[in-house]
Amino acid sequence: MSKENHQNAPFTDEPVLIATNIVKAYAGRPVLRGVSLEVRAGERLALTGASGSGKSTLLNCLGGVDRPDSGSIRFKNIALETLDADGLTEVRRRDIGTIFQFFHLLPTLTAAENVELPLQLNGVAPAGRPARVRWLLERVGVAARAEAFPGQLSGGEMQRVAIARALAHQPAVLLADEPTGNLDSRNGTIILELLRELSDETGTALVLVTHSGAAARICHREIHLRDGQIGGQRDKD
Repeated sequence: MSKENHQNAPFTDEPVLIATNIVKAYAGRPVLRGVSLEVRAGERLALTGASGSGKSTLLNCLGGVDRPDSGSIRFKNIALETLDADGLTEVRRRDIGTIFQFFHLLPTLTAAENVELPLQLNGVAPAGRPARVRWLLERVGVAARAEAFPGQLSGGEMQRVAIARALAHQPAVLLADEPTGNLDSRNGTIILELLRELSDETGTALVLVTHSGAAARICHREIHLRDGQIGGQRDKD
């Protein structure tokens, strides 16, 4: 698929994630003020806005890392607010992949071991793991670095490993918080194209928090947050 028509990549009409009237405050300071949105299976959604607009807080709520003060988040028809801590952990481990600006790879594990970890946590049999890990590392272009530790990898290589790890367990939704924010422009462009391609190939929905116009352009739709509310949204042509 060419870069020119990537916004028209197919996705379904079925919502995989629905947030309704999400409110969140910290120490009495409102951060989210009634945000509602839907993410469809296979869709790429950019969350944009100034620092402090609530983007990362919203992403944390969508991923079950943080609980909203009020409102509802339904993930694959499961109401996250009805789950206890163990239930939320299970949903995150099974169905959600996360990519961070600063990679968050475990420093004592090799690249291959970092990618294998979600498979271990989800009870995938040892015999079934190596082929999946190998394919992912090959797909993101770092198969030759499989035995390297994070401290031996470049920033671009670490983010590639982090993407492979986030996709290892075949999540329904991939949450990415400024995934190119710690990379130079060349590596940032490569990572964005990789995320676009992998989203198309796997049918995984992507919710991308970004300040970058280039990052927003790989998405089908953009929601702009302003002072904890949706200040605007648009579909990409």
